[in-house]
Amino acid sequence: MILIGQYDSPFVRRVGIALREYGLPYEHQRWSVWGDADKIAAHNPLRRVPTLLLDDGTSLIESGAILDTLDEMVGPTRAMLAREGVPRREALRVIALATGTADKAVSLLYEPLHRTHPSESWMARCRLQIGDGLRALEADRARRSSGWWLGETLSHADVAVGCLLRFLGEAHPQMLEAARTPRLLAHAARCEARASFQEIRQPLVNNVQER
Repeated sequence: MILIGQYDSPFVRRVGIALREYGLPYEHQRWSVWGDADKIAAHNPLRRVPTLLLDDGTSLIESGAILDTLDEMVGPTRAMLAREGVPRREALRVIALATGTADKAVSLLYEPLHRTHPSESWMARCRLQIGDGLRALEADRARRSSGWWLGETLSHADVAVGCLLRFLGEAHPQMLEAARTPRLLAHAARCEARASFQEIRQPLVNNVQER
């Protein structure tokens, strides 16, 4: 398998971490969505990452769809997402909050990089959504006493939140500090101490020409 995309993306990183956790061998192509867009387009017409190329040539796009396939590969006893019921719904809700917040954080990063006159109203809306997303995640974590988000083993929810928090800490540190999220910060520290998180990481590049 070949994973396309840079690890400073919270979406690429969550796939890379899952591959490491599952022990699935893969190559990593550190292609940029800007500088290498034509290369990516050969496998993903949307020119987006992550893109995962399977050994049979199949191209998978979108982190959630990729992780669903990886879960199927390793089987239900090893998958980091429950197959059904309340545990699955709870995990999907947390993941949606984390990835939705990450999407707004990426948008907020790109707005001033792409525009000579960035939209202040758009950026204000992104900040509002990010702040509310963080507060919702903090409240959700506060009502749980388990070591990891949904129990005593790592799940895709943990990874999604961990990747979001690292990205925010590098792209918008002032927002993470202002949100007052001690439980999320503790969660981030626990995630980043894990071997897979330490192996799959890359300092944020916030220059479009380098990305």
